[in-house]
Amino acid sequence: MENLTECQIEIKKIREATGMNRKEFCEHFNIPYRTVTEWERGTRNAPDYVLRLLAYYIKRENMIKKEEQNGQE
Repeated sequence: MENLTECQIEIKKIREATGMNRKEFCEHFNIPYRTVTEWERGTRNAPDYVLRLLAYYIKRENMIKKEEQNGQE
């Protein structure tokens, strides 16, 4: 992403969609805390592919959780 503000918004939106705080998010995805902090503050830019992979993984994980919940009802 070219625009740091856009990157900041996107990474924070992805993290908040998980319901995790920054520390939990970093541990879950094995990303250094400092890296995510820099992405969210805009001092560093997250690569496009990382944002896409995180968004895909979270979406896929949520789909699996919904399927599991539907199977339990």
